[in-house]
Amino acid sequence: MKIFERILRRLVSQGQLTVIYHDGSSSTVGTPDPAFPGLTLTFLDSRVPLDILKDPRLGMAEAYIDGRVAIEGGGILELISLIRVNNAWEKGRSISSRGPLKRGFKALRQTLWRANHRSRAKANVAHHYDLSGALYALFLDKDRQYSCAYWPDADNRAGIGLEQAQEDKKAHIAAKLLLKPGMKVLDIGCGWGGMALYLHRTCGVDVTGITLSEEQLKVARQRAQEAGVSDHVRFELIDYRDMNGPFDRIVSVGMFEHVGTAHYRTFFNKCRDLLTPDGVMLLHTIGRIDGPGITDAFTQKYIFPGGYIPALSEMLRGSEGTRLMVTDVEVLRLHYALTIREWYKRTMEHREEIVALYDESFFRLWTFYLAGAATVFEHGGMVNYQVQYVRDRRTLPITRDYMTETETALRNSSAG
Repeated sequence: MKIFERILRRLVSQGQLTVIYHDGSSSTVGTPDPAFPGLTLTFLDSRVPLDILKDPRLGMAEAYIDGRVAIEGGGILELISLIRVNNAWEKGRSISSRGPLKRGFKALRQTLWRANHRSRAKANVAHHYDLSGALYALFLDKDRQYSCAYWPDADNRAGIGLEQAQEDKKAHIAAKLLLKPGMKVLDIGCGWGGMALYLHRTCGVDVTGITLSEEQLKVARQRAQEAGVSDHVRFELIDYRDMNGPFDRIVSVGMFEHVGTAHYRTFFNKCRDLLTPDGVMLLHTIGRIDGPGITDAFTQKYIFPGGYIPALSEMLRGSEGTRLMVTDVEVLRLHYALTIREWYKRTMEHREEIVALYDESFFRLWTFYLAGAATVFEHGGMVNYQVQYVRDRRTLPITRDYMTETETALRNSSAG
């Protein structure tokens, strides 16, 4: 208990956390702060402290999923937020500090996982994206954008909703592609088809969307058919490595996290080959603020097996030497935090339906995942990167004015 309490004191100083152990003893760390609710964490199992010591995120996650901990004064989002704000990236703090031996072992394991061999890629995608479509319909926007939305400010003083923020995200990305009617666009990792349908509807382009999720493919094709645009917006179940071009534009949102570092050069070489000589690509991905890292055990085991969040340096190193030129880089710092908090709110509102779809354990797993994801963008080491590539330096205007002008036009068109 003493080791555990010492760690708690290191983790929490701002705000107050009381821990009640299985034997009835308790300890309180931190100081009351009106900005944070006072929380009480009760361990219903004597193994919980040891499990957390062995692997803080996985140990706490599994104890929470199994119902071996109880939280009073707030929920899992408030608890993780309290810990993260006390250990913010800007303060140079870390929730877990690991010895060199353990870091080395985990790095080796992650090197093998990040390879994301072709034989495993489809299964890895299915693990997450082939969950019931009813689940995603409960917490995503109506267009099922399962990626970072675009918000006007950190506090959303404009008071826009998730639907509008996701519509604005699509306009923000479309503007960077500098689209013209009749162009051929490839959407790598097309999800449920929202981006592809938007680009055709607003810009008059023909889009081919590709995915490795059979559930997403069914929905995307049905949406295109219902909209009467199946001859202009097509969806295929195919690995990007097996695609043939050429395409005038490539867009990829939230897919690069599944490529695997061993295949970055393959990915960028393939994209270059798929682009016309005056082609443009826009890559949107979650990214690490610091250098290369490792995927935590909870995410690897329960959420995105085979997934890896890249550092910007890894992305750029992967594209160097492929004759693709980086022409624009934007960092979205707090946008995903705002997005995921909306997802968490909707998930909590639909608790009964989600439990009916799966069970209590799954609901706790999903809320733990969303809570951790929201707070890592608020206080941890994650952001979103939007990186634009071209094959020819003269393809795009030499200032960013065209982006602003096009985005404004798209938003006005959507509002009208």
